[in-house]
Amino acid sequence: MSAHCQLTGAQPGFGNRISHSHRRTPRRFDPNIQRKRYWLPSEGRYVRLTLSTKGIKTIDVIGVEAAVARIRARGGKI
Repeated sequence: MSAHCQLTGAQPGFGNRISHSHRRTPRRFDPNIQRKRYWLPSEGRYVRLTLSTKGIKTIDVIGVEAAVARIRARGGKI
């Protein structure tokens, strides 16, 4: 599972760890990705989405039907 949100498009960011001696080594900032299952009434089935926590909060506000429509509009597969 890649660290990628299907709804918001959140992906890992990259940067450097900086030690006490100020040496720099590569690091990765991963978004908080969760797999969540939602009931989709229009299709009469469950869908499993890979979402960031911001994406989960967005679904709480706009609803799962609108969220699935946004994901499909972006070319995402459900």
